[in-house]
This record gives sequence, C-alpha cells and structure tokens, in this order.
Amino acid sequence: MRRLAAFLLVAFVACVAPAARAADDSGVKAGARQVETGVEKMREGKVGEGAEEAAKGVGKTVAEGAKFTGEKLKESGEAARPEAKNAWEKFRDGSFAFGRSVRDFFSRLFSAD
Repeated sequence: MRRLAAFLLVAFVACVAPAARAADDSGVKAGARQVETGVEKMREGKVGEGAEEAAKGVGKTVAEGAKFTGEKLKESGEAARPEAKNAWEKFRDGSFAFGRSVRDFFSRLFSAD
C-alpha cells in the first residue's frame, strides 16, 4: 500500500512538473523535493506525516504549474492583440468601402442624366 501511494505521488509530480518547468522552476523543484521528502517519511513508517508532506508538495507543484499557465496565456493574449486590431481595421475599411459603393450605385441609379 505504501509503495503504491509513493509511486502514485511521484508519478503525478513527474507528469505535472514538466509543464511548469519552463517559466520558473524553483517552485516546482521545491514542490518535487517536498513530495520526495514525504515519500521518504512514508518509507520510514511515518505514513501520516509522509502523506501530509507529499500532498503539500503536490499542491505546491500544481499551483506553480497554474501560475505558469496563466502567465503563458497572458503572453499569448498580448501577442494576438495587434493582429486583432489589424483585423478590426480591415473589417471597418471594408464596411466603409461597401457603404460608399452602395451610395454611388443609388446615386447613379436616380441621377438625372
């Protein structure tokens, strides 16, 4: 039972940690160390303390991963902003051009030539 719990915790941290490693991996490394410490305590027979320590480490790792994801989403939103503005300007210019062509069409249609 202890080995299974230790394996699951280490596997979970191993899956979550690479996603958060690119930005600032100091928090992720601290969380991973905390999980390892918890697993070591579980191996020594201190299951309650070890599980608590490991759970805190997993929480820290997940929190750091969420911060990294938020930062990356913010950066991608900032990068897309100029393109969206250009798209709006193109749409607006096209709308004005369409309005002018409709106006010119009706002006020619009802002009007294």
